[in-house]
Amino acid sequence: MDLSLRRLRTLREVARRGGVNAAAAALHYSPSAVSQQLDALGVEVGAPVLERVGRGVRLTEVGRVLVEQAELLLAAEHRAVAAVEGARQHLSARLSVGIFAAAAAGLLPAVITDLAATHAGITLESSETDQEQAVLDVRHGHLDLALLLDYPDAPEPWAPGLTVVPLGQDRIHLAAPTGAPYRDGTDLAELADETWIISGPHTYYGRAVRTACRRAGFEPQVRHRVDGLATALAMVANGLGVTLASDLGRVFCPPTGIAIVPFERPLVRTVVLAHLPHAVERPSVRATVDAFARAAATQGLAPAA
Repeated sequence: MDLSLRRLRTLREVARRGGVNAAAAALHYSPSAVSQQLDALGVEVGAPVLERVGRGVRLTEVGRVLVEQAELLLAAEHRAVAAVEGARQHLSARLSVGIFAAAAAGLLPAVITDLAATHAGITLESSETDQEQAVLDVRHGHLDLALLLDYPDAPEPWAPGLTVVPLGQDRIHLAAPTGAPYRDGTDLAELADETWIISGPHTYYGRAVRTACRRAGFEPQVRHRVDGLATALAMVANGLGVTLASDLGRVFCPPTGIAIVPFERPLVRTVVLAHLPHAVERPSVRATVDAFARAAATQGLAPAA
């Protein structure tokens, strides 16, 4: 019996996502392609791995056994890749990294330049994604690494089975239109009557900003819900309200029309790099984690507490 690891990954995704359509979306396949892979897997093992229940599907007993064994087989594959990398004289690997916009602009170029000089055989492929999806994609093996954010004002527990490496603290400042009556040392509470431009509460960042404002004694008056920092800063520059910008995010500031004002009591967030615990068995992953740590230091992130 020859088992396809690719088909086992697909079956595992159907089990985790609860259906073919959800798995197809996560894997960037069509539902018919997922169904074809699982039909072929059933032929390989000599029995169906899915059975239809009403308008959905569920694992057969054979399918459940395969999912349990898939974790062992895929972990063994990962160890084999790590062993092969370790045996090579020169590292060569293609790694996928989930990023957020400020990290893409402030950290990723430095990391790629670093790796080109130290490990030219390592190629990074990046994709911008929200934090919750990035965590899922790392846990399910769709991403090798993910840059994430940890907000002290809105702490959220990390998912089990995830290794999180703090890279440094990114300070957060007020971004206000030029001429606004704010100076260095502004207190967040002074912004209670301002019009805010921030992302909605569906995002981790949006929840963190709202929590920080509530701790300062007010509910922010959000008139413009904008997820992209570059767009929010452009709106600030045109006098439409205020927002927050971190040191990394300042790269998106327009050349005119905006003032960055430090707070009296600094707001910070921690930039972290997440991966599966066994991922660092791969020399390419270790080298990339080290490159991100160096980039964080050179880009001015304060050491993580």
